[in-house]
Amino acid sequence: MRLDLHHYLYYKFFNSLFTGLSVGTIFVIYEPLEPSIYSLGGIVLAIGMLVIAKFYDVLLNIKRYFQIGLLVELVILVLITVFLLHPYTYMTALFVYAGYQLTFMFGAYLVRAETLIVKKALFLTKVDVAKQIGYLGGMVGSYLFYKIVQGSKQQQVYDLHFLLLLIEIVIIWLFIKSFKRKR
Repeated sequence: MRLDLHHYLYYKFFNSLFTGLSVGTIFVIYEPLEPSIYSLGGIVLAIGMLVIAKFYDVLLNIKRYFQIGLLVELVILVLITVFLLHPYTYMTALFVYAGYQLTFMFGAYLVRAETLIVKKALFLTKVDVAKQIGYLGGMVGSYLFYKIVQGSKQQQVYDLHFLLLLIEIVIIWLFIKSFKRKR
């Protein structure tokens, strides 16, 4: 398997655009949760990251990076879909929180693996620039969305999830296109 940097840069841009757009949504979605849930989630997250780090010798290669990265993106797609179908219940908030914690467990791994897979400093610069431009675009887009779209904060966050759903589908498509089989 080899990395197609052209598609990967677009993937990183849209992935960070998604992050920038969605940052404010979690405060509204997580509202029903008790503070103790965050402590429990943090404990589970730390343990999960420890376990994943113990398997770096098996996981730090392009094939596993593709599989785990795709898994993370599919989990996000499921979270968005569940939220759109069942918004603002305690169970939805808990499900979304747990789902994001699951994806965060792979965060350190994905960053380390990306560095090894992209390899060259010039390409890593391009990746980080694409990420920062995407994140900045997402934050600006989020700010404008909340200023332009009227309604309660719950309705605004719900409406924003239709855009997030579309972007997540693009992210998954770009992520798959970013990896080619070696001939």
